[in-house]
Amino acid sequence: MKNPSAQNISFTDFNLIGFYSLGEWRPLLFIPFFLMFFLSITANSFLIYLIICQKSLHSPMYVLIGLMAVVDLISPIFFVPNMLLSFLFNWSGISLTGCLIQMFGLHLVGSFQSTLLFWMALDRYFAICKPLHYHKFMEISNFLKFIIVPVMRNGLLVITMVSLAGRLSFCATNVIDHCFCEHMALVQLACGDVSVNNMVGLLNAFLIPTADFILITASYAVIFVSVFRSGKAQIKAINTCITHIIVMTCSLTFALIAFMSYRIRNDFSTSSRVFVSTMYLLFPSCFNPIIYGVRTKEIRQRCLQFIREVKIFPLQRNTFFKIKINNIADTVTF
Repeated sequence: MKNPSAQNISFTDFNLIGFYSLGEWRPLLFIPFFLMFFLSITANSFLIYLIICQKSLHSPMYVLIGLMAVVDLISPIFFVPNMLLSFLFNWSGISLTGCLIQMFGLHLVGSFQSTLLFWMALDRYFAICKPLHYHKFMEISNFLKFIIVPVMRNGLLVITMVSLAGRLSFCATNVIDHCFCEHMALVQLACGDVSVNNMVGLLNAFLIPTADFILITASYAVIFVSVFRSGKAQIKAINTCITHIIVMTCSLTFALIAFMSYRIRNDFSTSSRVFVSTMYLLFPSCFNPIIYGVRTKEIRQRCLQFIREVKIFPLQRNTFFKIKINNIADTVTF
């Protein structure tokens, strides 16, 4: 029950205490989350480097995979370093402004994960169902019409959600039982009516990831029908579609569980809710580059080729120096 005498007080500083119930075991969480963060930074950086350096990977599909890697690289940076410092040193303080900036960054970058998967689905649709017109559809001038509307939708909804959260007064407590400033984790601490905030949060959940999921599912349904009608020889063409479905299913499942856990009665413990919320941001960032690297034949081949070249280069360099030394020795006379 809220204290009526505290209605004139609005906290401007908060403490993030996610997994606090683990007590003395909480610092040990540094190890798995640091390893996941390191994997995310390393794998996504390598994938971006590979796509930039290999000219054969400059087609639209691989450019979109590279953009996904950029999103996956940025997303953990918004919250994982602070979370790791909290685990090790109990540095859990954050200002309201910092909290809103973190919320904006996480939700804006996160919204583009599902949107990029939708763009990838469009790419596969044009490549498989409209192969003769693929390059025409994928020209920037034509593809922009599929980009502008989702970008405007994402930006408008996230800005509205964060702005409404910033106008609230927080008089109940300044303790956020979470590892980062998730929208509802902050909003539930507010005084007064938060029904508008709750509704806008739901709109974000259903108009961005859920809407993208429906559009992606429809695209793949058309692709599968087209492939099976054309014969078994075309089945290999849907390999990348299966990759996208794996990524999309994992991401959307974690995201919707996290969003709905605040709004539907459930037996989720606070730590379980925090874990799911953390996973819907961190899991795709860690495993997207691995999934694409393993499932996408061209990327896998270029990766293996790059590793072989790195191994061969030192041998070639040593051979070069040996030849030069021998040539010099042969020309020296006494």
